[in-house]
Amino acid sequence: MKELGKISQKSVAGDQVSMLEIDEDTAGQRIDNFLLKVCKGVPKSHIYRILRSGEVRVNKGRIDAQYRLVSGDIVRVPPIRVAQPEDPVASSNVPAAHFPILFEDDHLLVIDKPSGVAVHGGSGVAFGVIEQLRQAHPQARFLELVHRLDRETSGVLMLAKKRSALVALHEQIRENRMDKRYYACVQGEWASDWGRRRIVKEPLHKYLLPDGERRVRVQPDGLPSHTVFNLVDQWPGSGYVLLEAELKTGRTHQIRVHLAHLGLPILGDAKYGDFALNKALARADARPGLKRMFLHAYRLKLTHPATGATLQVEAPLPADCRRFVDQLRALRDQSDASGGGR
Repeated sequence: MKELGKISQKSVAGDQVSMLEIDEDTAGQRIDNFLLKVCKGVPKSHIYRILRSGEVRVNKGRIDAQYRLVSGDIVRVPPIRVAQPEDPVASSNVPAAHFPILFEDDHLLVIDKPSGVAVHGGSGVAFGVIEQLRQAHPQARFLELVHRLDRETSGVLMLAKKRSALVALHEQIRENRMDKRYYACVQGEWASDWGRRRIVKEPLHKYLLPDGERRVRVQPDGLPSHTVFNLVDQWPGSGYVLLEAELKTGRTHQIRVHLAHLGLPILGDAKYGDFALNKALARADARPGLKRMFLHAYRLKLTHPATGATLQVEAPLPADCRRFVDQLRALRDQSDASGGGR
């Protein structure tokens, strides 16, 4: 008998039947998803074939692909030919990393992700936050991303340390019970008839550029998307506006595309922004100057998956973003002092 915790990071292979005992961290997962993770390198079609044929059994009985595992279940996995395991040398090339911890307990790990760091490997990125944290915490039996942030976005990033926590948090996200807030500094004019709050419900559609790069645009048949923007500060003379964004749905690049659609592209956004302005702001002598995308996930409010208590976690505005805002306010103060203010 093997416990899942001892083999969750490698494939089940060989000519013998494997008997796996399900622990509380894996309970609640569907059997098909469980097998896809454990039997790495095996095509989905083969996984579903052995499920239909009854070769996979739980507690000696047949089950279908929708069966949800229960702690203590014994899963019989037949002999399966799988892809060769990962090259251990390549795996060891992932450097362990420690990020600023905003909150941690037995169920959750919340960090302050820096700008420029991907949350996971793929699409030309060898590794990301999740791979680095797993390398830094080899004793962790379970560690998974609860949600994602774009590579250039900084701020609050939550990971689950138990599957039960992950399932509960995903349910909160689906039911819009998790309050996610961002700061974004944009270029353009905040329309006077918007007041201090602008609701955007434009549907979003994902597509690929000829080179395979992913993009998103507003399109009538896209996925329903909902963002609320709150005015924090503005500098009408320079055309900069500081906003708070409330995510009501979690579509790819949602905040960035909704703001670009309003004519308010985020400063430093290399995909949807003003490229000439981004280049000017990044110059060494620029004042105000900015060398990154100004989008920061500063607050996350949720119900703790184990205690039921309200949990609010905040990440301070990064130094480079804070410096940019301070420079704008200093320039406004100088203008007011010289009689150029409103």
